[in-house]
Amino acid sequence: MVLISLIALFYIASWGQAIFSPLVFALLFAVLLLPVSAFLEKRCRLPRSLASLLSVFLLVFALVGLFYLVGSQISSLADDWPLFKQQVMTSVTNLQQWISLKFHVRIKQQNNYVNNATSKLLETGSSMIGGALVSLSSLVLFLVFIMINTFFLLYYRRLIVRFLVAVFKEENSVMVYDIIAQIQTRIRQYILGLLLEMVIVAAATCLALWILGVKYAILLGLLTGLFNVVPYIGIFTALMLSTLVTFATAGTTQLLLVIGTVFGIHLIDSNVLLPVVVGSKVRINAFITVLAVIIGEAVWGISGTFLAIPVVAITKIIFDRVDSLKPWGMLFGDEKDEKQPEPLKEEIKETGGAPITPESTEQNTR
Repeated sequence: MVLISLIALFYIASWGQAIFSPLVFALLFAVLLLPVSAFLEKRCRLPRSLASLLSVFLLVFALVGLFYLVGSQISSLADDWPLFKQQVMTSVTNLQQWISLKFHVRIKQQNNYVNNATSKLLETGSSMIGGALVSLSSLVLFLVFIMINTFFLLYYRRLIVRFLVAVFKEENSVMVYDIIAQIQTRIRQYILGLLLEMVIVAAATCLALWILGVKYAILLGLLTGLFNVVPYIGIFTALMLSTLVTFATAGTTQLLLVIGTVFGIHLIDSNVLLPVVVGSKVRINAFITVLAVIIGEAVWGISGTFLAIPVVAITKIIFDRVDSLKPWGMLFGDEKDEKQPEPLKEEIKETGGAPITPESTEQNTR
């Protein structure tokens, strides 16, 4: 039954990617924006609908500002396109000469092969352009659905909590409330820590590359910080992009310095920043992290690589609170962190130090 349930779960997740992927993103954004919405409701005396809408607008403005900053840096990269083209042609010529000497393949034969491949690529160019336009429109629609779902999750959050409590038996209501509170706190800590880590990595990379005199240091630093959100895989993507840009604008010596700098910052980030800044009471070992990223990419593509770690963190919180699932939570966690999560101090404070019971928890929630 467990095997059949896992197969059904992954099949439903893969089949319903267009529904569940923006919903999970919206859940993460709603958890992040919950303090902002609550502040607007309590301090500014705004209705919940308006407070939720303003919170979503703040998120949209932040994302637009980030995309504008990256886009302005990428647009300036177009000025070096002739230099990049010349550098690529020189490298291709050197590569052809090396292949001719080592494998005895004449340059004319190599050019014929390249021309045939180019002609086939041009024949399918129209379909590639159409696919790119469809992908762009799908991305815009995906972002719109995320913002709409975020608004509704903020607006109907109390209804959703009451539903989750009502689904389970009454004697499990305290555990359900505790799991919800743990998920909110831990996921918010994870997202804020991840954003802080991204800013630190981007600033450190920009500064290091600027000291080395690398052109477009700000762009490379921003890309490194953004791709660093994806564990292990993102740093190699950022390294590849940094290598290509540096290859087009600098020599071999500076290229090696950029590779060494990005790797050095990644090592400091993995061994110092990640445990201190991002590390929280929900710790996931490296094996489960890599496995989750691979499975997330296989099920949901690029969005799955971003959502893999938060989903595994939520799953681990549930495993740690349910007795029959604690061994799985132990498998997901780190050997140094075997303690069971303690009840939140807010719950003890709300009950006045008295033992938490289903009746007292339900009364406080009301």
